[in-house]
Amino acid sequence: MSQTTPMPTTPTTPTTPTTKILAIGTFPPGTDMQLVQRTLSTEVRETAQLYLEGKIDQWYSLQDRAGVAFILNVTDVNQAHEMLEALPLGKAHLMTFSLLPIGPLKPLSKLLNPPSPQ
Repeated sequence: MSQTTPMPTTPTTPTTPTTKILAIGTFPPGTDMQLVQRTLSTEVRETAQLYLEGKIDQWYSLQDRAGVAFILNVTDVNQAHEMLEALPLGKAHLMTFSLLPIGPLKPLSKLLNPPSPQ
């Protein structure tokens, strides 16, 4: 007869809530940069409109390559994807985005709940 030993349980830590999405947009290899340049004025206008609507909180240029980084005021990756794919560069498949959910810095909670003395 065999015995099963229960696996030790690990304490669950609360998950960090997603408060924004970090979107990093880059150009795939082989992108026709002349087509990008022709699309850019429309892309910038539509991106500025998203900013004015409060959907983009911050926007930056990448320093090490052509591309952008947006901090989006959305909490759902699918919503962020749809929003960015609706922009001219997204529609033309000229820019791809890595979407990273971000939230409050989790270790800060340790400051609020210090470990109990032994």
